[in-house]
Amino acid sequence: MTRPPASRAEAIDRDRADPLAAQHALFDLPEGLAYLVGHSLGPPPRTAGTRLRAAQEDWQTGLVRSWNSAGWIDLASRAGDQIAALIGAGPGEVIVADSVSVNLFKLAAAALPLARTYVLFVEEDEFPTDQYIAAGLGDLSGAEVRSLPPGGTFEALKAGGVYLKSAVNYRSSDVADMAAHEHEARRHGALILWDLSHATGVLDLKLTAAGALLAAGCTYKYLNGGPGAPAFAYAGPEISNRLRTPLPGWMGHAAPFAFDAAYVPRDGAARFASGTPPILSLAALSGALDALNGVPLGALQAKARGLGALAIARAQAMGLEILSPLEDARRGGHVSVRIAQGYPVVQALAARGVMADFRAPDTVRFGFSPLFLRHETVWDALDALADILASGSWDQPQFHARAKVT
Repeated sequence: MTRPPASRAEAIDRDRADPLAAQHALFDLPEGLAYLVGHSLGPPPRTAGTRLRAAQEDWQTGLVRSWNSAGWIDLASRAGDQIAALIGAGPGEVIVADSVSVNLFKLAAAALPLARTYVLFVEEDEFPTDQYIAAGLGDLSGAEVRSLPPGGTFEALKAGGVYLKSAVNYRSSDVADMAAHEHEARRHGALILWDLSHATGVLDLKLTAAGALLAAGCTYKYLNGGPGAPAFAYAGPEISNRLRTPLPGWMGHAAPFAFDAAYVPRDGAARFASGTPPILSLAALSGALDALNGVPLGALQAKARGLGALAIARAQAMGLEILSPLEDARRGGHVSVRIAQGYPVVQALAARGVMADFRAPDTVRFGFSPLFLRHETVWDALDALADILASGSWDQPQFHARAKVT
């Protein structure tokens, strides 16, 4: 584990030696803003805007011909291949479509008939959507749904079934041992559906090497695809052609423009495409993914964890309780701390140009997107937090007023 900088000067030195320093120039963030919520909504790289404007021009000039002339019809698959390279998967194993919620539903429903037991499992501290999807699918399919204690998936795998499991916990940032889980799952006829939403673009994922068969994830966090950007679904070649999607839309058909009455699925993950893809959103996402072209995933992961280690060291010095793993190898790209007055503290930080987020009842999260963040920025952000807590400046009426989105 690399020792975090012990001073602001050391943080600046660390930035000078940063192998990802050039990526910072791809983003146009407001001057003086410490954007520590890239784990929630990444900012747009210039490449996203360039690709979006090109798609708008194609729409204006090419109109319906652009499905062919601009290659719109293959954009979901091409973006899927870009993401596949970031998660340790192969070409044709990822399709961009729908939302994380819909993709979790489709993949879990397709996996149930292939598992040894007709049971869905989900840990009680999983992201709420994952729990809601499991409950809803259980109601529709008749599958039993079992809630597990936090961290209880590995022990439960011996029961068979389908497990919804985050690679990185959304609250704590704890990283699951994917390879160990998959090895245990194969021993007992279980299938794991990985939620990669807080892992893709910040960790050096190796799905094929780990034996992962199923996954879904969002693209608007560390991939910077934009608010509401379409999600992705992964199905490994060992299992993909055995899966039957519960939403067999025409874009998942082997010959969509034959307009056959009978559904024949495409090979691989592409069978999980349903409706017409959102081209403008896909164009922005594809451009955003270009910002990751050639970036060593190991360096990406190392920098994110280094920034997290810096934040942890500073927060510990303030006497704050750290809710994330202290060991780098067990932590994703964000760090959570417990602050009783978390909501007004986050608002006070925002007034000082530091953006973080709050999760009820008392969790403050700081996200460390390695493409655009600097050690110096994180140091200054934690200085602001220390001053706000020491001065009590968070305790003002405007900081207590609750917004819809926290």
